[in-house]
Amino acid sequence: MYRRLFAIIDIRGFRQLTGGLVAASMIALGGAAGTAELSVYEVRDVAVDVTAETAARAREQALAAGEHMAFRRLLERLTLREDHARLPELEQPEITEYVQDFSVADEKTSAVRYLARLNFRFKAQEVRGLLHDFELPFAETPSKPVLVLPVYQAAGALVLWDDLNPWREAWKQNAPKGGLVPMLFPLGDLADIASIGAGQAIEGDRQELAAIARRYRMSDVIVCFAVQRLDAAVARRQIEVYVARYGASGDREPYSLVLRQDVGETIEALLKRAAATVAFHIEDEWKRQNLLRVDSIDIATVTVPISGLANWLAMRQRLSGVAVIRRIELILLSRDEVRVNLYYIGDTEQLALALDQSNLTLIKEEDEWVLNPAGTVPGKL
Repeated sequence: MYRRLFAIIDIRGFRQLTGGLVAASMIALGGAAGTAELSVYEVRDVAVDVTAETAARAREQALAAGEHMAFRRLLERLTLREDHARLPELEQPEITEYVQDFSVADEKTSAVRYLARLNFRFKAQEVRGLLHDFELPFAETPSKPVLVLPVYQAAGALVLWDDLNPWREAWKQNAPKGGLVPMLFPLGDLADIASIGAGQAIEGDRQELAAIARRYRMSDVIVCFAVQRLDAAVARRQIEVYVARYGASGDREPYSLVLRQDVGETIEALLKRAAATVAFHIEDEWKRQNLLRVDSIDIATVTVPISGLANWLAMRQRLSGVAVIRRIELILLSRDEVRVNLYYIGDTEQLALALDQSNLTLIKEEDEWVLNPAGTVPGKL
């Protein structure tokens, strides 16, 4: 059945659905959707709670523990999951050398206890050098947010928006936070229910997918279809997950995976494990597209049409936020165009993809690179 189903899901012709903005009513798996975009080399909300013989000693130990946790989260954010076992284990003084600065929030102390939430910023160039020295491939281009539609089937019943959708709850509780691919899901209100149903989602209905994407101003939609079955041979449950991605990020072949229930594992725990596994797969797929070569820097001479100086300054600020761009060199400035050299790591395709995440389109026109703001109509198929 599902082989036939995925045969009719053609993602190649699905054009960009919208710009990259997230509607204010969106709920993010990694936090509220309105949260400002963070630097890739910034790790926030590291919770610490340490008890020691004195408050000062507890604070010292908490800051060290938080620094260690934040550094590990950063390395995992940048690297493939298969390489996490090879990540360098540094001593505390060594980790401190990679910290640019940190801040403290929600600090609480007693005579022997220290609690806080810590935010760390790390030195990008030094971290890149560390990963290069350990021969660990890495990516640092953040993706636009993607919209996740968790469809669940058990005992023949399909559910998406129903309150009794444990697969959706598993995603809400267990998608990884702070990755390169922000994963979000709709509220499930009446407007969402009217936009798309469970059957339309798993069949890849372009019109309905465009409707839900348009509502939340998203570029990509990922349908995660989980089917609960009984493995009669071992008298345990298993979850079959079918994943299809639609939108502006390029052609993606649908794929599937199977997770079997461990001894003593509840269905809820199995679904949480399945959601985390799929989320890691989505992250790794993005990272593989954006793995960087840091041993060389390339230069692209780019023409940028502008309407005035203020327009160029705004464009330059957006370029400064693109992860792979190391330097912007101004060559020519006129009333209606700017010419710059972009110094970047990676290849041209990775540069174009990174620019696209900032809603900038790089195209070749008569042997000349031209950069424009993305002008896609939201929800257009």
